[in-house]
Amino acid sequence: MARPSMRKEIVEAALEQFHTRGFNAAGVKDITDRAGVPKGSFYNHFESKEALAIVALEEYGASRRLQDLADPAVEPLTRLRRHFEFFRDEILDHEITRGCLLGNFGAEIADHSEAIRTAVSQAFQAWADAITSAIADAQRAGAVRSDLDPETTARFLLNAWEGTLIMARTNRSTEAFDSFFAIAFGTLLA
Repeated sequence: MARPSMRKEIVEAALEQFHTRGFNAAGVKDITDRAGVPKGSFYNHFESKEALAIVALEEYGASRRLQDLADPAVEPLTRLRRHFEFFRDEILDHEITRGCLLGNFGAEIADHSEAIRTAVSQAFQAWADAITSAIADAQRAGAVRSDLDPETTARFLLNAWEGTLIMARTNRSTEAFDSFFAIAFGTLLA
């Protein structure tokens, strides 16, 4: 009988290790041990840890529920708020010990790997595009002021969110989340 591919197990283990420990601290052996596969099997599926990191980023992006931002059955501002609440709750489930993998990789290794920098940049762009569309929907519905540029506002929200994650982790406190939601939804998008 053919041996099943261990690629999925390796990617899942890498995603966990990268998110928990960071790119540099997560070694190939740590990843294969976590996946329960021999270290040699890593190289049957990936040419390098960098190549695996790009696949892990793609998996992470696919789990971010960006499609929910386009759900026409839900009011646009509700979509946006639920989107960020989902992320907040995920961070709280991990006791504020990890942030966004995109932001983590952007801060840790974007200056050292052009391939990873490009993957992070593309993922942030997809996220910004989804938020931009939701803001534009909210403007068409009359729920958000028309003088806000949706694209600029989306980028601002992402920048504010990534800063919120850094402050929440640094202080091990939910105060940064409270500030983000108060300003983003109580002032900016009110």
